[in-house]
Amino acid sequence: MSVTEVEFEARGAQEGQTVANVEGRSQWQLTWRRLRRDKVAMTALVVIVIIVALAIAAPLFVSLTHHGPNVAFPDTGEDAVGNPVGPMTNGFWLGSDGTGRDLFIRILYGARISLFVGVVTTMVASALGVSIGLMAGYFGGLIDTLLARFTDSVLAFPYIVLAIALAAVFGPSLTIILGMITFFSWAGIARIVRGQTLSIKEKEYIEAARSLGAGPFRIMFFDILPNLLGPVLVIATLYIPAAVVFESTLSFLALGIQPPTASWGNILAEATNFYQTSWWYVVFPALALLITTLAFNLLGDGIRDAMDPRTERLIAARRSLRRKKRKAAKSAPVASPSTSTLS
Repeated sequence: MSVTEVEFEARGAQEGQTVANVEGRSQWQLTWRRLRRDKVAMTALVVIVIIVALAIAAPLFVSLTHHGPNVAFPDTGEDAVGNPVGPMTNGFWLGSDGTGRDLFIRILYGARISLFVGVVTTMVASALGVSIGLMAGYFGGLIDTLLARFTDSVLAFPYIVLAIALAAVFGPSLTIILGMITFFSWAGIARIVRGQTLSIKEKEYIEAARSLGAGPFRIMFFDILPNLLGPVLVIATLYIPAAVVFESTLSFLALGIQPPTASWGNILAEATNFYQTSWWYVVFPALALLITTLAFNLLGDGIRDAMDPRTERLIAARRSLRRKKRKAAKSAPVASPSTSTLS
């Protein structure tokens, strides 16, 4: 074997190794890489993880403080005139409520209710909305007309009126809340999925799947649905805080979770009688609701930006602009300190 052949084989092996080291990135990998660069979205994600961890660990805090969520302590949880005690008083980290119960523990158990309602209703609404939107967009015709008009009717219905009617007939309960929020959440997802399906079903690979004998349900759930997971994930992330606020609103109006079960809504409803004397009774539950909804909204915005292919170009353009500004600042002439003003 000549020296030239040996060099040729060595170069081929080196190039083959270089090509093997280059790995393609999927859409989800690119999305995660963009999302990690978003400091606001990552901060929101950390906040959500902390809130979920605190809600899960609520029984642990009960064992530490020896304060049950529905146990009143009139001797230590109320002052001489019967008002709630302030934060860090008599072992109450965030103070007590109007009946002497631990406000911190009740906020944690209220987080359990709110997160459970938000996650469960969003998951069920996403499944219903995706299924209905796929069928309406793919089949078209009479099916599309009926499903689209039904979706519009749900979106136009005043949900507060229905909530009052159901609470009057069946009584307020968690089941009513789950059913109502799910019923009014799937329609928005279905409308977006329908529009995306109408566009995707005309693509070439869908025509190829039809020509190979694929059935409609296989095309919908194996060829079209994977391309809709991105928008559905963004919508679901934004629907969770909406469901949390919906549940809190109904509980505040005495149409949702009923005392003594803790919910951020009914805690705030009870706090309206003490807002002039016990600021913590209003501030801390409202702050928990605000932080949770804000964190989910910021995370949803970050995921939406990360899934946009233009985000990579925008980030690169911003970095290039910052580099140009730094170079311009370095190359700018510096005034000599020895220069003096003319007399």
